[in-house]
Amino acid sequence: MNRDVRLLQFTDPHLFEHPNGALRGVESLGSLRSVLMHAADRLSSVDAVLCTGDVVNDEAGGYVHFAREFAALGKPVYCVPGNHDDAALMRRALSKPPFQVGGYVDLGAWRLVLVDSSVAGQAGGRISRHELRALDSALSGTDRYAMICLHHHPVGMASNWLDAVGVENADEFFEVLDAHPRVRLVSWGHVHQCFDGRRRGVRLVATPSTGGQFVPLADKFAIDARPPAYRRLTLQSDGSIDTDVIWVEAGAGILTSASASG
Repeated sequence: MNRDVRLLQFTDPHLFEHPNGALRGVESLGSLRSVLMHAADRLSSVDAVLCTGDVVNDEAGGYVHFAREFAALGKPVYCVPGNHDDAALMRRALSKPPFQVGGYVDLGAWRLVLVDSSVAGQAGGRISRHELRALDSALSGTDRYAMICLHHHPVGMASNWLDAVGVENADEFFEVLDAHPRVRLVSWGHVHQCFDGRRRGVRLVATPSTGGQFVPLADKFAIDARPPAYRRLTLQSDGSIDTDVIWVEAGAGILTSASASG
């Protein structure tokens, strides 16, 4: 139990049924494959992989591509739905190992809790009473450190358009977290950009997409020129966190890395 946990987080691939389907000029599957190829050396040493939503872009046929690509990694894959996913279809499509959608899992000194913040037919998120109760139960039932994964952002991103589609009842979410002092980290997707902050001693991070990104701090929707990315995480046995976002340029080279520990 008392060991570090190593993870890679991929988010918002926005896959289509057609393998050449593109979102805002980026071929989703091709971009994801480039990111996974870039991450191949790191994958060999991780305990598991996270995907924090928008697996598909409103097309259930995209789950076939996701299942194939991620099953081939040979690692457990822990997922939550996003606003472009159909949560029920996603659970059916990813109902067998190595996949788990929702619930929680214990790895080393940590418990990972997978929270569904999606609301059918809405871009914004809300965590249902059922999910809040499940979260509270998962956090009550362990003396491990806890990492919470969800799709929508529970804090403001200083972006007018984006902050209209975050977690609607973030206050209820944080009320649960505040009752559990061993929560150390909350991580999400959805925002297609980096974020790294803190709230009452809890680290808060957002991970960019494996496809296209959004311009940070924008009043109106705008596409960024930054490349695809993924996040590396080491959850240490003493409750501290080492993480960086790895940006992947054309040809699968690193452009830059935003790194921090805490």
